[in-house]
Parts: sequence; structure tokens; C-alpha cells
Amino acid sequence: MSSSAGPTPPYTTLAVSRPAPAVTHVEIHRPDKRNAMNKAFWREMVECFSEISEDQDCRAVVVSGAGKTFTAGIDIVDLAGEVLQPRGDDTARISYNIRKTITHFQESFSAIERCPKPVLVAIHGACVGGGVDLITACDIRLCTQDAWFQVKEVDIGLAADVGTLQRLPKVIGSRSLVNELALTARKMYADEAKSSGLVSRVFQHKAALMAGALEMAEEIAGRSPVAVQGTKINLLYSRDHSVEEGLQFMAAWNMSMLQTADLMKSAQASMEKKSPRTVAFAKL
Repeated sequence: MSSSAGPTPPYTTLAVSRPAPAVTHVEIHRPDKRNAMNKAFWREMVECFSEISEDQDCRAVVVSGAGKTFTAGIDIVDLAGEVLQPRGDDTARISYNIRKTITHFQESFSAIERCPKPVLVAIHGACVGGGVDLITACDIRLCTQDAWFQVKEVDIGLAADVGTLQRLPKVIGSRSLVNELALTARKMYADEAKSSGLVSRVFQHKAALMAGALEMAEEIAGRSPVAVQGTKINLLYSRDHSVEEGLQFMAAWNMSMLQTADLMKSAQASMEKKSPRTVAFAKL
């Protein structure tokens, strides 16, 4: 499950494919630059996931990186002008433009989180800086035994500003560990990532990782899209609200979604001891 032919037009940093029915594979494809995130990448991620969100033929997504590493993070050389030499005639205008740049970068990964289709991310090798921002916006994180993670930003003189400081504390249960990783920029390896809850599974090598990610994505894609997308949306809502607010939102959501034909189709398959993957669900 690799797009060795290179990026898929119109993209220049992403290779997008359909390795299985209803499963979209998005591969960061700048292997010669260790998949560093340049200007085009930040724009193309928004475009790609906006398209996936509207694609009724897609029910699950796998994100991975081409080459020997998942990502080295932000491409500092490519983005130096925007970050180090912001435009503006005075402090107010310079600050306004810097804020606009930051929010544009934030949108690149918020688009993943906002996508109603579940997004699995398969991490191998290094996952540095912006890579941690990216994976914490995904729904399921898997990695190889040689994977390592680093919240690198303090080492280059800034606080992480594209999602890590907001999402990582809700992914990892230990606030102390999050603080340690963000303040020291130390590396976290696969075993610790698994024990802390950053990833849910660890695979021996990349081939096994990609096979496992695709198998899981196919399992998800085989379920009712009404049920799957509703589950993702409600999990995210409950993460950011109280239990009571989450219950009220769930009741309002399901008062219409329970009227789907998918419910009876799924129940019948269960009674007949068939897999949900055998059911022909309508597109959503």
C-alpha cells in the first residue's frame, strides 16, 4: 500500500489512492526531504481532506509517510520567509499577518479532525514537531517498533502552535508526561507511546503496519456509515463537553439517525451471524 509513483495531481506533496473499496490512502510524499512540511503541504492537506469529507465513496482514511520516515516536521527552509520575515508596516499589521499564517497552518490538521470519516495514521521512523500535531488530530494511531515521537518546537525557540499543546493532553492521560515531552523535547519511543496511549498498536515493521492499518480501515468501512460517522462526531463532541452536554447532543443526534435503514440491515446481519461487511449500505 504505497504510492511509489509519486504525488497524485493536482497535489505535489500527497499521493492519494484507493487501496480497498471505501478506503482512501493519503501518503505524505516528499521522501527526499524526509516528508518535511513545506508551503504546498499545508495548503494541500486542507484541500485533500475537504474533498474526502464530501466523497461518498470514502468511509475510512489511512494516512502514512513515504520513504524511511513518517515526517521530519515543518520545512524550516521553505517557510523561513513567512515565519522569520512577516509582512506588515507596523507591529499591529505584522502581528495580524503572523496570526493569519498560524491559523492557516492550524486548519491543515483541524481539517483531519473535522472530517467525518475516521482517520487512521500509520507512523514509522521519526514523527517530529508538526508530525505530532498531525497525528493527534487523527482518530486512531498505529506505529512501527522503530517509530519515535518528538515535540521539537522548544528546541527551535517557539511553543508548538498547530495543535499538539491542545490535543496531546486529551490523548495522553498523564498531564505530567505531556508537560515533560513539550518542555524538554525529548524523544518518546514506540513502547512508551503504546503504554501512554499515544498509539494503540505497535507493529514490527512498515509492511506489517500498513497491512494492519488497511485491515482496520476496511473493518471500519464495512460498517454503516451512519453509525461510524455519528460515532466519530459524538466522540469528538463529548471530548470537549461535559457528560451531560454529551448525552444531550447524543439524544438530539440519534432522534433522527435511529430512523436509518442501516439499523435493521445491521440487526438482520447480526441475527444471521453475518459480518456487517456483507451488508450493502447506501452511500452517505
